[in-house]
Order: sequence, then C-alpha cells, then structure tokens
Amino acid sequence: MIGLMMKIKIALAQFNSKLGDVKANLEKHLELIEEAHKQNADLVIFPELSLTGYVLQDLAYNVALRPHQEDPVFNKLFKASKDIDLVVGFVHEDRRHRFYIAAAYLSEGKTRHIHNKVYLPTYGMFDEGRFFAEGDSVRAFDTKFGRVGMLICEDFWHASLPYLLWLDGADFLLFSSASPGRGLTESPRLSSSLWVEHTNRAYAGLFTNFVVHANKVGYEDGLNFWGGSTIFDPYGELVIRAPDFESTLAVAEIDLNQLHRSRARLPLLRDERTNVVLRELERILGVK
Repeated sequence: MIGLMMKIKIALAQFNSKLGDVKANLEKHLELIEEAHKQNADLVIFPELSLTGYVLQDLAYNVALRPHQEDPVFNKLFKASKDIDLVVGFVHEDRRHRFYIAAAYLSEGKTRHIHNKVYLPTYGMFDEGRFFAEGDSVRAFDTKFGRVGMLICEDFWHASLPYLLWLDGADFLLFSSASPGRGLTESPRLSSSLWVEHTNRAYAGLFTNFVVHANKVGYEDGLNFWGGSTIFDPYGELVIRAPDFESTLAVAEIDLNQLHRSRARLPLLRDERTNVVLRELERILGVK
C-alpha cells in the first residue's frame, strides 16, 4: 500500500462524450479535471469509453489509443495525472491490433493499470461482441489511497469479477459504465438505474468495500444514458448520488477508517472460505 491517506475526495465526472471526437472529449476531460483539482479532489473517475463515445461500431478502429507517453492524447492526461489520479475510458489497441473497451488508471504521470472489459453484452440493444475483443483477466492493484479494482459496465453484472477483486485485496471497486435508460417504474427513476444502484449497494455491503460508479449521461445514436453516478461506503450506505440526466461533476469525501470499522463489526472477509469455493468450482467444472 503506497502512502495511505485516511480521507480522500473522489470526483464523478458524469458527462456526454461526443461520438468519435477524441479531441473534443479530451478537452472536456481536461476541463473537468481542472474543476476537480480546484475542489481538492484526489481522484476523478470518468464513464465507460469517455474519450470516444459509446456507440462506435466501425468507428472503434479509428479512435483506438495506446496509453504511452508518445500518444498525444494520453500525453496530456499523463501530465494532468501528476496532480490528481484519473480513471479514463477508451478503446485500447494492443500490440497485436486487438481492440478492447478499456479503462486506464493514471497516477503521477504514469499508467498504473489497464482493465480490458471482460463481458461484452451482445443482446437486446447491445452489439459489443461484433466490434471488440474480450478481456481475459481481472487484477487488483495498488494506489496511493489503497488497493483498487476496476470493472466496466457488464462486468459488474457478473458477481465473479467483483468477488475476485475483493479476494485480490481491492478495498475500492471502481465501476465505469455507459448504461442506457430502460424500463419505467412507479418512481421518477428508470428501472435500469434502480437495478444498477441496488447492485452497487449490495456489493458495498457484502464485501465491506467502497463502491464508486461513474455513468455516462445524455443522448447518443437514439440511446438515453441516465447518469446517476454513485458512491457507496462499506456499510452499503449512499455517500453521494449525481442527478439523473444531467452533466455534472459530483465530489464527495470518503473516510478510509470505515474499512476498519465495518470489518471489525462484520468480518466477512476474515471468514471467507476460498478453499471451499475453489474445491466446488473444480467439481462443477470437472477439473481433477
């Protein structure tokens, strides 16, 4: 754990990217980062594919990036990350020219971690599997605030990935998404926003973790993205919720001492029996 701080401010950068316009989106990122810096935020989290827009289809191959110092887009983000940690969404092109929906954690002018989206929804209104490769790993990693895990949208609908990050030492689950609005309810909120919020609250309480979620907002290619970004604490209590359907920078302070208090009260992590999980998975999968 690197220089652990006891209280940090997290900024949820909820905005509407311009589809395929990386230059315009980069300028918006830098603007929001500067605003977050003025509010003394320590970490800014952007939504899924924040640098490119979501409904890319064949555009994905033209806007793909490689996060290194010579890249003109990431070079500016690296400079910004010397003062404030960042999570940005982009299309990641690897050295073999495979294209992934990805999130990068940038800190102190360097890439700390890249997560390539593992689960690509290809059903209903979603068609990601036609255009992107599937990620094949999930890892927690160390930051100046503690150990962190990142997931992207569909990833956190599959309980195995948050569980693996929890076992790998992540005390913060950072979720980014481009979740479109679906389903009406009796309340003013869409059912899709309620599903996501209930899921995030459950992970926070079950894993006694901080769960931080940044969602896209606005319209793109006929889809309405609802925003509603949130932070939940290790008790499963809501720390902050950004408004639905509005671009905003929502900033909240979290107290890392809550990890100590919640796990002393509810020692789920201490009592987790991973050997039982491993044995039963081997049985289910027929592994000898």
